[in-house]
Amino acid sequence: HRRSSDLSWSKQSDAVAGGTGPHYYQELYASPHHYDRLYLMSNYMVISDDGGKNYRNMNEKNKHVDNHAIAFKKDNPDYVLVGTDGGLYETFDLTKTWKFVSNLPVTQFYKVAVDDAEPFYHIYGGTQDNNTQGGPSRTDNLQGIRNSDWYVVLFGDGHQPATEPGNPDIVYAEWQQGNLVRVDKTTGEMVYIQPQPDEGESAERFNWDAPILVSPHEPTRLYFASQRVWRSDDRGDSWQAISGDLTKNQERIELPIMGGKQGWDMPWDLLAMSNYNTITSISESPQKEGLIYIGTDDGIIQVTQNGGENWQSTKVGSLPGVPETAFVNDIKADLHDENKVYIALDNHKYGDFKPYLLMSKNKGKTWQSINHGIADKNLVWRIVQDHVDPSLMFIGTEFGLYVTQDSGKHWSKLNGGMPTIAVRDLAIQKRENDLVAATFGRGFYIFDDYSFLRHMDVTNADEAKLFPIKKAWWYLPRVVLGFDEKASQGDSFYNSKNPPFGAVFNYYLANELKTAKALRKETEQKLRKNGTDVPFPGWDTIDEENAEPEAKVWLTVKNEFGNVIRRVAGTNQKGFNQVAWDLRYPAFGVLGKGGGFFSDEPAGMMVAPGIYSVLLSQESNGIITHLSEPQSFDVTRLRIGALKGAALEEVVGFWKHLSAVQDEVAITNTKLSEALKRAEQLQKALNNSLAEHGELDQVLFRISNNLNAIQTEINGSKSKQEIGEKTKVTVGERLAAATLGTSLSTYGPTPTHIKSLAIAEKEHAKIKQKLIKITDVEMPALEERLQVIGAPWIHQ
Repeated sequence: HRRSSDLSWSKQSDAVAGGTGPHYYQELYASPHHYDRLYLMSNYMVISDDGGKNYRNMNEKNKHVDNHAIAFKKDNPDYVLVGTDGGLYETFDLTKTWKFVSNLPVTQFYKVAVDDAEPFYHIYGGTQDNNTQGGPSRTDNLQGIRNSDWYVVLFGDGHQPATEPGNPDIVYAEWQQGNLVRVDKTTGEMVYIQPQPDEGESAERFNWDAPILVSPHEPTRLYFASQRVWRSDDRGDSWQAISGDLTKNQERIELPIMGGKQGWDMPWDLLAMSNYNTITSISESPQKEGLIYIGTDDGIIQVTQNGGENWQSTKVGSLPGVPETAFVNDIKADLHDENKVYIALDNHKYGDFKPYLLMSKNKGKTWQSINHGIADKNLVWRIVQDHVDPSLMFIGTEFGLYVTQDSGKHWSKLNGGMPTIAVRDLAIQKRENDLVAATFGRGFYIFDDYSFLRHMDVTNADEAKLFPIKKAWWYLPRVVLGFDEKASQGDSFYNSKNPPFGAVFNYYLANELKTAKALRKETEQKLRKNGTDVPFPGWDTIDEENAEPEAKVWLTVKNEFGNVIRRVAGTNQKGFNQVAWDLRYPAFGVLGKGGGFFSDEPAGMMVAPGIYSVLLSQESNGIITHLSEPQSFDVTRLRIGALKGAALEEVVGFWKHLSAVQDEVAITNTKLSEALKRAEQLQKALNNSLAEHGELDQVLFRISNNLNAIQTEINGSKSKQEIGEKTKVTVGERLAAATLGTSLSTYGPTPTHIKSLAIAEKEHAKIKQKLIKITDVEMPALEERLQVIGAPWIHQ
């Protein structure tokens, strides 16, 4: 403790404040508001109010422990912001109560697994001190993916999870050092299934993040590892060791630390630390059952070709350019070639951040580096291979996500709005062709349907291309909280967007489509840059440029009979583009209203499930050019309701009929509005004519009266509506009943809806005939008579 009045220090206390070792916490902060108040970072925050003489544990009720950071507000002495393993917490009463900041996706995921649940698969991740968590990859509601859609699978620090193919109700999860459980999602119950040493055997050494693998040959077969490999054929109920110790089996307390070996009386603390000499990674070849690879934290690769009867060992120091201290982050057998295997190594604990990424073509006998295109100081955490294209692979690195299309000869970084963050693990959901990335500090990211990467060389593409289209789910989004994204929950309500609704079109443009004016400006820009004179293009050229419309990209959707049902405007960007069709017809009618309650934008009625196709085209100067071959796709019904409704053809047929009547009524209302304005103009013309007052005035009065009567008939009494009094049931109200009754459901029209539409259609037909008589017969006749007597010309 140093006082401001002198330059000396005084010891404040002999007491030990507690907490874990300084390798993890124990930064000390002084309050800027309260003299001698100190905050010591620890798993349970320690506070002193007298400069360190005495201390107490901070109130941690209703907040996560493991405190790492703290911040204060200059103008509020009662405010403290604390950063923990569980996220951010605010207190406004000097640590008496806490508010959790719930809208920051800052979870630190170690590993990731995906299941094959239908219709939307779930993602599972082991987190730093925030349990093993699970949640949907997408939802069927307007709010997208909310915090409440996620759930805890297992308590504690989460590490490697796993799922059973074909059985999404079974999830494997663990907390640190190999404490493995099997979770039954139907009950939420968990069975502790960590393999145990036999009688007389020593304790197992499990890695902090022990590897678990579900065999690609048998969904109920598991591989798990400590210092040896374990196999279970009954989902972990019983285990058999299929290897001896595959590590260096060292006495770690005898290894050098802090520059040399340390004696027994040093302050050793191994309880909550990582074990050493452990297996870190397991992989079995999908091409050959029993061909298993493992890697260790002490620099050893082992392979067996007979399910563990014999193992061949390789030290990583013998690999080209690899130090002997490298940790095996990942090892992966090739999905397509029995002889190939890939390995990612990590030497950052020795200050070496090089990307050690290698491939073997002979089951690990010899290796070659495949890290071209990865920065020199960017260690590799994980590698995954596409299940269709053997040359397409992805890696997660300390500084983001990379892709190769040539089996690792060249790597390119994938950005796409993803922050530069450590990607610790990757998983591919094969059914959906989704790449799921687990980041250490920004939660999960999903690269939806990356399959287009199989169909072109992204480094050498010179033409436009429309890629194959994924099945589109046909449904009406659920309104779980409200009709808008945030559902009136405030700006702090966290929700992640779902993938685009409807049919998603991915396409590539070698170049942006540009007008002659844009091309001229580009040329002139180059001339200016080179210091060259810029010539005047000529008046005719300028006039032509001003008349030229912007170039457009179109995606034309057709039904199975080849009829165009929607022209979807595309984006015009060089490179990859993505637009979605909302599975609706265009919004017809003068007022652009064709149904739909989920947006303020005009919306047409939904199409029926079935087979559709789409064609990519460009429009330039009115000329349409097809850019790629058409692609067909399925629109598939997502769910069937509890009650049997109408056949889908009947549902969509009613929507189309309803939409047509809505459009007709909209047109009638527009024509009525125009006729009323026309009547006002006729009155002005008549007032400024030389006609005698009398007959013509009576004709125009009768026309205006009849128009107002039609207005009341179709839209109700204005005077009643002014004060909110109910008027007679109008055509519009009958249409609204039919629309509201069927636009929020795929059940189909009830007899009430059908009757409402029929009455509306019948009443509208009568009104329409009355209006046509006035607008097409009576008003033109009056206009002719006004012209004869020299009344002023009326602008149409």
